[in-house]
Amino acid sequence: MHVRCPDRLPEDVYRQVLEQLAELSPVVQALPPTAALVELKGSLRYHGVDGRRLGEVLRVRTISRLGVDVRVGIGPTVTVAATASGQITGPGGVLAVGPGQVADWLGPLPVEALHGIGPRQAQTLRDYGVHCVSLLAAVPPATVQRLLGGRAGRQAADRARGIDPRPVAPRALPASASVSRTFPRHTLDGAAVRAALLDLVVTLAHQLRGRGQAARGLTLSLRFATGATWEKTRRLPEASAHDDDLRTPAYRLIDAAGLQRGRLTGITLKGEDLIAAGQVAEQISFDGVREARLVAEEVSDRIRAKFGPGAIRPATTLLRVS
Repeated sequence: MHVRCPDRLPEDVYRQVLEQLAELSPVVQALPPTAALVELKGSLRYHGVDGRRLGEVLRVRTISRLGVDVRVGIGPTVTVAATASGQITGPGGVLAVGPGQVADWLGPLPVEALHGIGPRQAQTLRDYGVHCVSLLAAVPPATVQRLLGGRAGRQAADRARGIDPRPVAPRALPASASVSRTFPRHTLDGAAVRAALLDLVVTLAHQLRGRGQAARGLTLSLRFATGATWEKTRRLPEASAHDDDLRTPAYRLIDAAGLQRGRLTGITLKGEDLIAAGQVAEQISFDGVREARLVAEEVSDRIRAKFGPGAIRPATTLLRVS
């Protein structure tokens, strides 16, 4: 299965699409920023349905849970599946090509539609009268190699015939997550900037908890009206996804920026070096205030899950930037 997102998504949303794929199959290969591959052989047996049905299930889940419609191509090889997803018009859809349909389906397509054929290669083939995939499949491989070059020619000739032995190689995104805020006007208001940073801390922490992850570092990036940028990373004493644990280092980062009279246009907070929450050692705490805050955090998460991410947040974050 080859999955394409309609547009380049924010990293956190793209990660959530990958999480939806992982619910269908344990073998997912991220192809950022807009695509992914999924191995379905074992999943078809496990779920007891065909590939088209799994593709439709994926679309329903990404639309209902993330508001993202995806294009799903299904085929016996990576090339066929990726070519199929590229033939879907509109924001989303599912196109499945069975093993016995490959030659008939690929044949009429223009050469540039075959996954892996770039614009220059397609133009070269067209210059020699090879304008569709069936003609490319009929040309002797040695001739295609002379036209496109050795390796590229071999790959093009094989893929036109439906030959592509590449497996789906499990690959995840780099371990980070980021949230951003753009100010509607250039701001000098330190209180407003601090409020925006707190909002990002709460949003990032909630995102990490929802994904079952914890951050071992934070990076703060600032964008100024002059076009200049500032960035600094701080390691956390212990990996965490709790609001309080992320807030203090985030405030220290903004203090280190020494903003003074700098006019800000945007701010980004990134959780770095993420690990699974299950890897974080939970210490026994005798701090009653902290334990109360963690309980309140759990309640807040349940409220957000039911009523939306903006249903509850610190009062300070309601401060508007003028």
